[in-house]
Amino acid sequence: MDPGFTAEQDEIRRTLRELLHKRCGPEELRAALAAPTGHDRALWTALAEQLGLPGLALPESYGGVGCPPTDLALAAEETGRVLAPSPLLATSVLAAPLILALGTDAQRAALLPRITDGTLTAALAVPAPALAAALALTGPGGGDWAGGGRAGGVQARRAGAGWRLYGEVAQVLDGHSAGLLLVAAHAGGFARSRTLLFLVAGDAAGAVRARQTSLDATRPQARVQLRDVDAELLGGEEEDVSTALARAGDFAAAFLACEAVGAAGRALERTVGYLGQREQFGRAIGSFQAVQHRLADVYVEVQAARSAAYYAAWAREERVGGLALAQGLQALRRAAAEGIQLHGGIGFTWEHEAHLYFKRAAGDELLFGPVHRLRAHAADQAGLFDRTEVTV
Repeated sequence: MDPGFTAEQDEIRRTLRELLHKRCGPEELRAALAAPTGHDRALWTALAEQLGLPGLALPESYGGVGCPPTDLALAAEETGRVLAPSPLLATSVLAAPLILALGTDAQRAALLPRITDGTLTAALAVPAPALAAALALTGPGGGDWAGGGRAGGVQARRAGAGWRLYGEVAQVLDGHSAGLLLVAAHAGGFARSRTLLFLVAGDAAGAVRARQTSLDATRPQARVQLRDVDAELLGGEEEDVSTALARAGDFAAAFLACEAVGAAGRALERTVGYLGQREQFGRAIGSFQAVQHRLADVYVEVQAARSAAYYAAWAREERVGGLALAQGLQALRRAAAEGIQLHGGIGFTWEHEAHLYFKRAAGDELLFGPVHRLRAHAADQAGLFDRTEVTV
């Protein structure tokens, strides 16, 4: 592995940081979170038009930039630094790779160019709280996460040449504002139930969407009700949905790990800056050795998480995204928690940004973890522990 970045990767990161610095400050972030969509539409348009970020990892034949997925994951470190309010995760990381992998030629040609230019956003809807299981981050996947055809989730039935969906899904990232929904639904009845992915227009008749209150406001979530909604099967019935979800999950984990590292690094920077200015007993708080020891521990953990995230982004075929994500989330939680503690009373206030970083760590762990399950699944995949029962 070459740990250095290419000139193109450095340019992407530099340009993205400059754009986010200008258009995603603390005030802009709070305004975006208060908006009905939960993100800044103007920022999303700028990311698409100036950087081509939504289509960075999509082929040029669909209007994308044609960069490897590694570049998009590395760019996530910059969006994580400012907790950028955009549908990048839901659209370009979770939905677009599935459309590219499973969709027919006609579906890819109709959808991917619109995702690339930022005019179409998408969301992946799977039964809550099974997102991590569906993406094979905390278990082997395989479809059991969808309920195996029992009550709950979403059911699909044939209707002439098409399909109709009915059911409910909660905790759908950006599901309230997405122009397209990728819905995981049961098909075939209980005895022969299987999980397939369907395309549903965001404004389809019978689709009722409502934004939910979530711990992490920078990750807006929605409850989606499908009341006999017209749907289009993504690809064909013979498609290996579980494998496609697992591959998408590993890339999503690498992306999230890079985001977490960026957020952790920024939280540490803010804390160090504050401690260099705040004085107590006639000297800067940061000059006390006990405080320096705490900061040094956080720094080491963030750097270790950064190395793991970079490796996961580079070595995608080795499926180490979940392990890197666990390391990244732990580092972010530690950096954010220490930041709140070392900021003192102001760190606990709603007006300060420190709590947003802690909520990002906790929210991502609820959606894609928890950390101990991410590590346990990675250990199972690597065969580190003998599961054979021992009788005494």
